[in-house]
Amino acid sequence: MAAIGDRGTVTEASGFDAEADCQKLREAMKGAGTNEATITEVLAHRTIAQRQRIKEAYKQTVGKLLDYLSSSGCLSGNFKSVVLGLLMLAPVYDAYELRNAMKGAGTEEACLIEILASRSNAEVKTICSVYKNEYGKDLESAVCGDTSGMFQRVLVSLLSAGRDESDAVDEAQAVQDAKEIYEAGEARWGTDEVKFLTVLCVRNRHHLLRVFDEYQKISGKDIEESIKREMSGSLEDVFLAIVKCLRNKSAFFAERLYKSMKGLGTTDTVLIRTMVSRAEIDMLDIKAQFQKMYGKSLYSFIKGDTSGDYRKILLELCGGE
Repeated sequence: MAAIGDRGTVTEASGFDAEADCQKLREAMKGAGTNEATITEVLAHRTIAQRQRIKEAYKQTVGKLLDYLSSSGCLSGNFKSVVLGLLMLAPVYDAYELRNAMKGAGTEEACLIEILASRSNAEVKTICSVYKNEYGKDLESAVCGDTSGMFQRVLVSLLSAGRDESDAVDEAQAVQDAKEIYEAGEARWGTDEVKFLTVLCVRNRHHLLRVFDEYQKISGKDIEESIKREMSGSLEDVFLAIVKCLRNKSAFFAERLYKSMKGLGTTDTVLIRTMVSRAEIDMLDIKAQFQKMYGKSLYSFIKGDTSGDYRKILLELCGGE
């Protein structure tokens, strides 16, 4: 029942007792008011695997915990969204978020980009399988029905989970790839986006880091700078996300968190999804990157931007200053 990563703020609770936790949750939700503090104390300090055991214990005595929390009215707002997310297995939560991003009018492209650009091949394959089981539809069909053009082609490529995940770097090929990307963008009128797709969505991370170095030598610019100059909208966003995740995934998520909270208003969907999905994977690294990039702690940002029980549960997931 260990955590799914080793750089998270949420770690396995010692002396874990699923039945005792189940009883605490039942008490917290009984009667007129809900004791959110107890719910936070239990769920924010258990791993996903431990939370599944709590769900099993609850099911044996009362019924489905997720169903109850979704429909009973004992939780509401952003606090409810965090709690529901914490109770799902990682690929189930990703599939749920992707589904919500495509439900109804309009699409939250940023969610599709964030999840598909940052997950491994194995994770993407599991998400696709869960999506089919949960919603009775292929994720690729859902994405194709909601997106178009070259942006759609990039997402479909990411969904195919075909990236080379070896450590092999072909020096000659790296130079060739850099040259071809340069010739497909900066060196011509108009942009051949297919060339960007074939290199950025297929080659392995180590190889691409060499490609980015070579690109800098050839063009005198960072690849990110060229993507911003050559592309726009969701296509620009997805290519930038791919490059950022390859360079430094923790920095990518730190930036997502910062942008969700800076300025007027908070993009709670992004804040919640990032805090829930990274809490037991790499939140320690994301916090360190946040401090380095913005000169303030993630904890202080969350504290200043949220309130009530929602704030309390996020701060627990953040793991202190």
